[in-house]
Amino acid sequence: MATVHLRIGDLVWGKLGRYPPWPGKIVSPPKDLKKPRGKKCHFVKFFGTEDHAWIKVEQLKPYHAHKEEMIKINKGKRFQQAVDSVEDFLKKAKGKEQNSDGKGDSKGKKASNKPLKILEEDDEDLSLGLEFPLSLKLTMLRFIMQDTGSTSIQAADSTAINGSITPTDKRIGFLGLGLMGSGIVSNLLKMGHVVTVWNRTAEKCDLFIQEGARLGRTPAEVASMCDITFSCVSDPKAARDLVLGPSGVLQGIRPGKCYVEMSTVDPETITELSQVITSRGGRFLEAPVAGSQQLSNDGMLVILAAGDRTVYEDCSSCFQAMGKTSFFLGEAGNAARMMLILNMVQGSFMATIAEGLTLAQATGQSQQTFLDILCQGQMASTFVDQKCQNILQGNFKPDYYLKHIQKDLRLAISMGDMANHPTPMAAAANEVYKRAKALDQSDNDISAVYRAYIH
Repeated sequence: MATVHLRIGDLVWGKLGRYPPWPGKIVSPPKDLKKPRGKKCHFVKFFGTEDHAWIKVEQLKPYHAHKEEMIKINKGKRFQQAVDSVEDFLKKAKGKEQNSDGKGDSKGKKASNKPLKILEEDDEDLSLGLEFPLSLKLTMLRFIMQDTGSTSIQAADSTAINGSITPTDKRIGFLGLGLMGSGIVSNLLKMGHVVTVWNRTAEKCDLFIQEGARLGRTPAEVASMCDITFSCVSDPKAARDLVLGPSGVLQGIRPGKCYVEMSTVDPETITELSQVITSRGGRFLEAPVAGSQQLSNDGMLVILAAGDRTVYEDCSSCFQAMGKTSFFLGEAGNAARMMLILNMVQGSFMATIAEGLTLAQATGQSQQTFLDILCQGQMASTFVDQKCQNILQGNFKPDYYLKHIQKDLRLAISMGDMANHPTPMAAAANEVYKRAKALDQSDNDISAVYRAYIH
């Protein structure tokens, strides 16, 4: 097969991950956007969206040569709109070409025919002076696209200078370097924040010390050294112990110090922590995050905040570094309530998908065909595709621990009881997750709930 050489300005079909090929144009990346390491790729602007992404050369095909093939396999409304955008672009380009016939080129430079070189580690000249939104200038870029729609990447409430995040001059502390905390701290450091870290298992701090973080010996020391201290731990007991236990955060709180609780816990725990922090003159914000380990690594979490509005504003650059958007929900406890509802829905949905896969198998249907049909319908999503593919491949590496989603279901059910509101679907899902935990699936991904149906 002949090698196709692509260049800046070429129209292409770009395929990202397991998602359908999408029409785009090869453009020059902004000079301050770092390229992926070890990948030979082009920077592509996609039609029909405001999305851009680095695409490996083997995942690119010339637009015209493969147009009919791609239109046959992709039928979504957004996909058709993207193709229409390409055709409009071609018509306009043709019109400009006809208008310029016979007029010479004295008032304009000819488009360069120089091929875009494959990006290597030491490339420096990566810009044609194009203007790009802030989100493209984050070091980590996540792009999600599917035939039923696309999601643009946007930073929340961005305050930027020269297109990049201006890190706060406040000293940041971070307690808890688990699946979520590790990605958050990494992005805080990448965006120039001064961060002091602590983790119960001290060895987890080593990597971040190498990246420029400082080491705190105890939660109390971190809180006393830093202006804003974040924590992200596993459950209500761990959150309380971190604040109220020996050498805990409370011992380091002084008037004006800020404490931000990012753990997914119940509203009662948030109320208790808020009261003890403010009783010492501290300022309190809860800010649990919706997402997964991958989204944490990519700086694309959704932050739900509640409590002291001034703390929320002081955390602006931190939230920009770790997330794609943030919401302020009012008084402390509201973010915990909202997060539990969101995770209740996610956990119940995952259990239902697992039930469908196993029922398909039990009735002699192809699980892969079930997934293919599902991903062409109204329920198509990145979540469904990734989780189901992992199940079929037997890959249950944790992106969000099963034991944590079961904890969230339990807390959501309890919250429903207190509000005298029925939660029968969540209660049923909770029982399935409890069975999965009994089968030693606690430390696997939430998709391992599948195994509760096959044992």
